[in-house]
Parts: sequence; structure tokens; C-alpha cells
Amino acid sequence: MDSLPCLWWIWLIISITFLAKQETQLLAHNHQKRPTTNVAKHLHFPSFHPSNPELKCLGNAVISEEKGVIQIPHASLEVQPQTYQVGRALYSSHIRLFDPMTLTPASFQTTFSFQFTNSTTNRSGNGLAFVIVPDEFTTGKPGPWLGIVNDACNHYKVFAVEFDTSHDLQFGDPNDDHVGINLGTIVSFKTANSSEASVSLHNHTVVHRVWITYDGYLRWITLHLGIDGDPKPSQPLLSSSLNLSPFLEEYMFVGFSASTGDSSQIHNIFSWNFSSTVPASLPIPSPKICHRNVKHQVSKYSKTGQRAPPSGFLIFVTLLGLCSLAFLGFYFSSQRNKSSSEEAFSRFLERRKRPMLPSKPRKFTFTELYSATQRFSRVHVLASDASGVLYRGTLTNGYHVAVRRFSTRFLGSSSSRFDWVRVKKRINEITQVVAHPSLPIIRGWCCESGEAMIVYDHYQNGSLDRWLFGLGTLPWTWRFKLIKDIAEALSFLHSKQLAHGNLNTSTIFLDVNYRAVVGDYRFGFFSGESGRDDPVSGMRADVFGFGMLILEIVTGKKEEEVGDEEVGLSGFVGEMHGKGEMVKVVDERLGDRVNWEEACRVLKIGLSCTTASCSRPNMNEVLQCLTNAH
Repeated sequence: MDSLPCLWWIWLIISITFLAKQETQLLAHNHQKRPTTNVAKHLHFPSFHPSNPELKCLGNAVISEEKGVIQIPHASLEVQPQTYQVGRALYSSHIRLFDPMTLTPASFQTTFSFQFTNSTTNRSGNGLAFVIVPDEFTTGKPGPWLGIVNDACNHYKVFAVEFDTSHDLQFGDPNDDHVGINLGTIVSFKTANSSEASVSLHNHTVVHRVWITYDGYLRWITLHLGIDGDPKPSQPLLSSSLNLSPFLEEYMFVGFSASTGDSSQIHNIFSWNFSSTVPASLPIPSPKICHRNVKHQVSKYSKTGQRAPPSGFLIFVTLLGLCSLAFLGFYFSSQRNKSSSEEAFSRFLERRKRPMLPSKPRKFTFTELYSATQRFSRVHVLASDASGVLYRGTLTNGYHVAVRRFSTRFLGSSSSRFDWVRVKKRINEITQVVAHPSLPIIRGWCCESGEAMIVYDHYQNGSLDRWLFGLGTLPWTWRFKLIKDIAEALSFLHSKQLAHGNLNTSTIFLDVNYRAVVGDYRFGFFSGESGRDDPVSGMRADVFGFGMLILEIVTGKKEEEVGDEEVGLSGFVGEMHGKGEMVKVVDERLGDRVNWEEACRVLKIGLSCTTASCSRPNMNEVLQCLTNAH
């Protein structure tokens, strides 16, 4: 009887070995028969006709039979008013624009000719956009939204190139005659004035032509704007690195979207060409298949109405399972009286039932992160401070990460012993409680060769300082929303008795939906650091850091940009508050598109957060004040 377990284990090992060999051969075979090829799509519309089934019009978009052009909105005044109208014209079939196997976006080129006509003297448009969208039935909002998004599009994957004739400060527009690239939102991440191409979108007497080229391998976009009939300009109006992967599904729809505001502008598209190529893995028949036998078997079973016989591999797996169950049943029935064996088996089953966290952080090797960041290249630097550098990286499976690499100077700055136990304890604490959309997940760590690194998710839209101090003017409505996102995240974190410890504009990131993510947590690396393990002092420090964030976001100024270094930004705002001139500290780039009362209330909340430690509110109170301020 005692030999039965040994026989069972021998049988199991032999079976697993056989299965592993079969699986390896199967994977090798599948790999051999799935070569990579390119899938191409070409569209050519020298003009447009209403009877063409390849085009689909939504909303107030039509195809004019008389002129052979797409019009958004309809040019006939008798049909309905042309103000506050919206429409889309899309190619009616979806196009493959993303390869999920290689995570590679398609390369595409498109060119089209267009003209804006306006029956009034009002210059406001609002504009036209070339769009790549996930469906063929959604239209966005009219007015300054250009029909790109609407209130229901919180998780809407859309890429758009806008040609905007309206100056909307709330969306960060530089003027009323510009081109912009939009990713999932109406706020452009990159803009250029049309005048830089010696073109004015308000010129209703000429037909414009645009050329857009996107390289999916290099992740690079270029845009040329000129006059239809003239040669393509030698210099692009816009040229920028751009990863479209987060904004693409495997199949998308391409076309145009436009809207009007309080004017009757008509957006006319005269011609359109589009072509794309995307990699694909396509199976091909194995050369070992005997086609004559396959045809014979298919005809045999199709005539009789029977199912094809099961494969030998399936029969083997079934027999293996039955034999294993028989051995297990016989063995454990003979051991019923051995309580120790029963207890061990119960513990084994309990361990098997124990759930594993899908986002459990793991240990990375130095080589993995060295390769992911391309040797810690300066090109991939996201942020840096006294503790080290934050890099953008791509793992071998294509997953994008942010890698915080702590400097050797920082790690050697303390006389205390380096303590990785404390670091891993902090990682576990955060991982177990963090379940909030504005708090990042820690993916892992590296402690090797004198290096210390923490790995997070990477957020394609970058950090807040990039948007606040670098890319145009962030509208007030977006600033207030970001402040509230940060407050909600900190309130949640503090409710779990955890502090963030590293709040500044370079550690606040924007996700795909432009929601604020409070990333890059602070870690204590040394044993014996006084006060570092006290959550109360850490949370008070977070409140102060949040107050400074509010002041920087509202004023549009960094702490070091304030003239008097001794007073600082908080002192300067407090001084202006005492004079009753707080409105003067609001970012002057916002112009008059500010809710002044709301901005002053938010500034007061920021000042209260930067007072003495014992007088500061907690984040729950701060969040309540922000809710009341809106």
C-alpha cells in the first residue's frame, strides 16, 4: 500500500513530461506558422456622391449632390438653422488600425481638401476635425467641442486633428485660427497657428489642403497645411512624437467631425484619400497536412451528420485524468485513519483556494529595467529631483512603466543602515489598500548591484507640470477638476492611515481620461529615520504639500518663480489676500475665463493647508470645502 503514492508520483511526472513536450512542440509549430505580414487599406474619394454606400453621415452632416462635397452642417437654410449644429461623416466600414499581438499602431497617411464658408460676419466657427473613433453611431457636442466628445464619452478612445476657428480659453486655445492634435479630449496636447503655414482658415475664398502622416513604428506624426493645387509645403506645420496605442482599438472608424456655435459656418470637404498599413500575424496551413485525407474525412462526416472523431491527444488527457482520480481516491481512502495526512491535505487544499492578487508587485532584475529604459537614456527622463530620476520604460511584453531610480548620492546620504525590509513593507501596505483611480499601482522593485528602483504604471499624458507650465494654458475648469481629483486621492489614502510623502506638480500624472493620478510615493530607505513611520506627521506634511499644489495650479507659478525667496509663494498669496487683491494672483493667462469667486475660495483653502501644522485641516475637511466651493 505504501508503494502506491510512489507509483502515482512516477505516473504523474511521466505524464507531465509528455504533456510539456507536446505543448512545446505545439507552441513551436504555432510560432512557425504565424508569420508577420502587413494589412493595408486604401480609400480614394476625388469627390462625394449621396448614393455612395461607403460613406455614412451622422447628425447634421450631408453629402451635397449638387456640389459633390460633404457639408457639416447642411447648407440649406430652409431645412433648419445652421447654428449649434453637429455632424460626422465616416467611412462606413471599420479599419484595422492596431495590432494587439505586437501592441503596434498602424502607420497611415491621409490628405483632404476643405473650405469653410460663412454667411455672417462673425468669425467664430467653430471648426472641423479629422477623427479616428471606435464606433459609427456617436456624435459629440456642438459649439467648441467640434462634435469630438460629449458628456457620455468619459472612456472614449478618439484621436482628432482639429482645424479650429474659435478662440475658447476654457480649452486652452491659442487663438481663433489654429490646428491642434487631440487625444481623447477636446483639449489639444499640441497646437500651431495656421499663420505659420501662411494660411488662414478664415479665408473663405480658397480651398485648403492638409497632409497628415503617422509612423506607427517610430510613433511620430507630421502635418502639412497649404492651398489645394499648390505643392506640398516643405516644412511641416506640426511635427511631434506621439504614441497612439492607448487611444486605438484593433478596429476603428475614420472620417470627419464638425460643429457650429452661434454662427452659420459651413464646413465643406471636397476630396479625401486615406491609406494605412498595420502588422498582423496570420496562420497558414501546415505543409504536413494531407489535403486528400482531410477532404475525405470532411465529406465522410458531413454526409452522415456525425461529429469528427476526437484527437488522440484529447483521448490521452481524458485517460490521464481518470487514472489520476482513481489513484487519488484509492490512496486517500486507504489513509483515512491517518489524521496527520488528512490535516496536511486540508492545508494543501486551503493554500490552493487562497486568491492571488493580480497586481501583486514583483522583483525586477537590474538588466530588465536597464533594457526597458534603453540604458537609462536621457530621452526617457520624466522627472528628477534630489532623490533620483523617474524614467519611462517599456518591458519586453510591451507594457509601459515608470521607473524611479534612486541616486547613489541619495542612498549614501544617511549614516543609517539601508533597510529593504522597510521598503517592501511600505510597498505591501500601499498595494493592499490602494484601490482608487487617482492612485497608481506599484508594479515592483529592484534591489541589485547597489541600485534601488521602484516600478509604477506609466501614464502617457505625462505630468501636471508639463501641462501647467509647458503646454499652452490649462483652462480653469480643468484646473479645478485636477485639484479635486488630487484631494479625493489623498483623502482616500489618509483614510487607510497612509501618507504619500512626495507631492509636487512633477509627481502628479494625467491618465488617458485626463484624471489626476498622485504617483511616485515617498519611501524611507534607512532604519532609524525619525518620524518617517509616523502616519500622523506624514499626513500633515501631505496637507501642506497639497496646499502648495493648489497655489501653483491657481497662480500658474512655481515656488521658485516668486520674486521674494524669503516670503515664498504662500507668503505672497497671503499678503495679497490681506490687501484684498487675491484676484491678482490668479494666472493671468486665463484672462476673463475664470470663475473668480471659485478661484478665490480655492486659494483660501490652499492658504489654510500651509498654516502651522497644528492648525491645518485634514484632507477629509479639505475635500468637503472644495465640494462646497464648486
